[in-house]
Amino acid sequence: MTVFAVLAAAASQPAIGQSLTINDLGTLPGGRDSFATGINSRGQVVGYSSYSAPAAGVIPFSPPHNRIFHAFLFEKGVMTDLGALPGGNYSEALAINERGQVVGFSRTNTVGPGHAFFYDQGVMTDLGTLPGGTYSQATAINNRGQVVGSADPAGGGQHAFLFDNGVMADLGTLPGGNNSDATGINNRGQVVGLSTIVAGPPLTNHAFSNENGVMSDLGTLPGGTYSQAFATNNKGQVVGLADTASGAQHAFLYQQGQMTDLGTLPGGSFSAAYGINERGDIVGVSESASGYSHAFLFSDGVMTDLGTLPGGTYSEALGINGSGQVVGDGNDSHTVSSSTHAVLWTK
Repeated sequence: MTVFAVLAAAASQPAIGQSLTINDLGTLPGGRDSFATGINSRGQVVGYSSYSAPAAGVIPFSPPHNRIFHAFLFEKGVMTDLGALPGGNYSEALAINERGQVVGFSRTNTVGPGHAFFYDQGVMTDLGTLPGGTYSQATAINNRGQVVGSADPAGGGQHAFLFDNGVMADLGTLPGGNNSDATGINNRGQVVGLSTIVAGPPLTNHAFSNENGVMSDLGTLPGGTYSQAFATNNKGQVVGLADTASGAQHAFLYQQGQMTDLGTLPGGSFSAAYGINERGDIVGVSESASGYSHAFLFSDGVMTDLGTLPGGTYSEALGINGSGQVVGDGNDSHTVSSSTHAVLWTK
């Protein structure tokens, strides 16, 4: 059966996204904005939240006020501040595995670029950098405790890394490239991300999969020149975004050697897929007919708009677990005084 036939047949099935309810997770005490980035099967949510208010009239994310965030763990209705590495004042939690181990990055002083961290049982550990480097960021972790992300090597630039058994290994780049970033890893140890394929300028990025030390180019959508992968599941299905022949960027699903365009919400021109679970349910963000971007769930061939917080205009979904719980963030209004909160969509 063709991909079109599969999608057409599935279109008549009810989308599970229609039964999901959005829940505002709030912020850390004193904070205004929060973002949820990952969820495991136990319903533990991670992300980052402001923990003190910026000065009156100051845009929360403009320097130096973007230093007010701390990583959090949300469990059983309580958001816990995970703090920062010693000397640091900023951290973000970006992923969690089934064991409740959390990874992300934290500054190690008040102005530095930061280091990847591993958080387990109340202890945040600095994972260091590649030899000669000064920066690292962890973006994903599997159930074996293998961590991936990006770091600067001694020669400059940015390279994907795999941290395993206490060692941070440089995964290099696709042939001809000089920069890469690892954004996802499954329990098989398959790593996905993006890499330049020419030294540039201009830079040209392609999604990659790295398995058993071999980095493979996943290519692009037909007629496109750019792609990047964000997540993979244990079946080896990969999701991300790529440009189309028209230049628009669309969410994609890569499986069995083929990259499929997932399209957009009705009326939209842009979409990106950020997470996928073992059932193949995909979440991300898409422009909607309103002109604002909304979180979506793509399940059984149907892309469903997950909506926004009451009064809000924007939302995005970044992670989904096996139970179909989805996490991300959304704003509460389209005004200068609006705030963005971590959200959880549940049945």
